Amino acid sequence: MDTFEEIKMNGFADEYIDPSLDLFAEIEKLKKEKNAVVLAHYYQEGDIQDIADYIGDSLGLSQQAAKTDADIIVFAGVHFMAETAKILSPNKKVLLPDLKAGCSLADSCPPHLFKKFKENYPDHLVITYVNCTAELKAMSDIVCTSSNAVQIVESLPKDQKIIFGPDKNLGAWVAKKTGRDLVLWNGACMVHEIFSREKITKLKERHPNAKILAHPECEEVILQLADYIGSTTGILKYATNSPETEFIVATEAGIIHQMEKENPSKKFFPAPPNNTCACNDCPHMKRNTLEKLYLCMKNGTPEIDVPQHIIEKAVVPIERMLQISARLGL
Repeated sequence: MDTFEEIKMNGFADEYIDPSLDLFAEIEKLKKEKNAVVLAHYYQEGDIQDIADYIGDSLGLSQQAAKTDADIIVFAGVHFMAETAKILSPNKKVLLPDLKAGCSLADSCPPHLFKKFKENYPDHLVITYVNCTAELKAMSDIVCTSSNAVQIVESLPKDQKIIFGPDKNLGAWVAKKTGRDLVLWNGACMVHEIFSREKITKLKERHPNAKILAHPECEEVILQLADYIGSTTGILKYATNSPETEFIVATEAGIIHQMEKENPSKKFFPAPPNNTCACNDCPHMKRNTLEKLYLCMKNGTPEIDVPQHIIEKAVVPIERMLQISARLGL
């Protein structure tokens, strides 16, 4: 459980949680009382995934945020995800358990610098990965996720010039898959950048039958080792549908909770990073806890707010993504 100081810093001063309180039951009660829905990313801790009404990747969560009839959306994820929910449901209250749950990838692309970058390519269409700020989405023509990036690029005319940001690794993978010459912003995710090729190779030697599953935010040297490359949902589906029984998973380790729940007879090994940790957790995703989720729902804070002029611009490329995804059956 978080310390008093952490809870205080998150806006819950003088808040105390009785350790005997059944937080699962209390959160379920608050959902009904407040007509609230909890959306959780696969990278959240297991308890939060278990209490969530919907668990998914960025595309699935965006779709759920757009169609929910709840009055309150509690987004157990990171800041840009909650912003996306607010953009798609501006009249709903959107809560984030910890306002400090940011994103290293989103932070790697400051909007004012991207604006100058974009001005160098006036004839280019801008496709941005959903893992970016609301301000960056507002500068975009189409938003994409790792689930649909390839298909969205392929849906455009072959002579269409494209800027792709902010993730250079995802962009390079999309360029390779589509054969397009994309102009890439030099951004990256801290979690997917620190996997160790050497340690993964040694882990593979200990488990020679294990299939390596990797997220396209990983560096090319890691993707070269992979038997399958895909989004978090894609990785989960591959492991479930595969006849193989052992897997090395090169993405944030939170996904393994769902992989094990859906495949109790299979073994999953988190791909090791190039530091002293055994697995690769996102410190931002893991800022959210069950305690913070409960307090967030109980108090109705912290609330995510996006300026109306940003919402009006940012919703356009997001809706384009959702329309293309629906048309392509994604």
